[in-house]
Amino acid sequence: MTPGARLSAAIEVLDRILSGAPAEQALTNWGRANRFAGSGDRHALRDLVFDALRCKRSFAALGGAETGRGLVMGGLRAAGSDPAVLFTGFAHAAAPVGPSEAGRTPEAMEALDCPDWLAPHLQASLGDDFAPVMMAMRQRAPVFLRVNLVKADRVSAIAALAEEGLVAVPVLWIKTALEVTENARKVQNSRAYADGLVELQDASSQAVVEAMLLRPGSKVLDFCAGGGGKTLAMAALGLNPDAHDANPNRMRDLPARAARAGARVCLVENIAKTASYDVVLTDVPCSGSGSWRRDPQGKWALTETRLRDLLVLQAEILDRVLPLIKPAGVLAYATCSLLTDENEAQITRFLQRHPDWRCLDQHRFSPLNGGDGFFLARLTRR
Repeated sequence: MTPGARLSAAIEVLDRILSGAPAEQALTNWGRANRFAGSGDRHALRDLVFDALRCKRSFAALGGAETGRGLVMGGLRAAGSDPAVLFTGFAHAAAPVGPSEAGRTPEAMEALDCPDWLAPHLQASLGDDFAPVMMAMRQRAPVFLRVNLVKADRVSAIAALAEEGLVAVPVLWIKTALEVTENARKVQNSRAYADGLVELQDASSQAVVEAMLLRPGSKVLDFCAGGGGKTLAMAALGLNPDAHDANPNRMRDLPARAARAGARVCLVENIAKTASYDVVLTDVPCSGSGSWRRDPQGKWALTETRLRDLLVLQAEILDRVLPLIKPAGVLAYATCSLLTDENEAQITRFLQRHPDWRCLDQHRFSPLNGGDGFFLARLTRR
């Protein structure tokens, strides 16, 4: 595909997304309908689409409209390119730029690509880091790997990846993490990945597991396991964690991933009303504001009503798991959120409801370190 044709494809996909289609579904459907497109074309299209979603407000201002065409045009202007060079109307390129498509300079919140209603909450939560974090969220997320300590260490994992042309470097602030700096798209087709030496996992997600301070022999439950990334990270520490999710279908790939990693994981669909876990991790449903680089559509889909509903659900989950924890056990509460209301304030409300509990520690992992924004609090009975 020519550069102009790729831009036309991005316009088509973005229009579908702006009409309500999930981004991944829109990209998949386009690929099925255009099988002539090679892997390079599909990767380029994906980058164009996700860059536009991360920067939707600023690109719309620069492009003159919140449409697929406006976003693509705004992206070109943001990169210092003249859309007229590629918007020619020839060879599948988009129609030429019209006189009404001059665009304008984005205003403050537009330039940060932050929803207006959410800005005060984020400013209160992030303080001086508000603008830097919002700018970081406009960029692509780094690709991180977790070294599977059952099968490798960082040195051997880096060497195995290098044999296939993948360059990875240690992440200094988390012992199990690597950042892939070259050929990241080849990870899932590499032998190192197929043999279970490494697993795709954000560095901050790994840091959450490290900060849980799990002890050998602990009986652990990942109550909101989802795809099981943290479950597998705990298993790599020599534990045999149980994994549960309200929607068991989210865990459908976990047995195969555990087998590849050489890990022992038990999927539990129905948990007894009482159990005896040393640690229960509740990685609760949240705004996802810490992972907007990976899910930029989520930034614009979040509403005040949805946030209020999430706060209620998070509190319900915290209360629900208490009978599952041993008298001296630990409740670990985690979110992929930047918002105080989902993090520290949620813990404060929990302690008000349960004065027989106390907080051991709290951690924030900032996107400014390269990983997603995460929060962890560890709680225990008094």
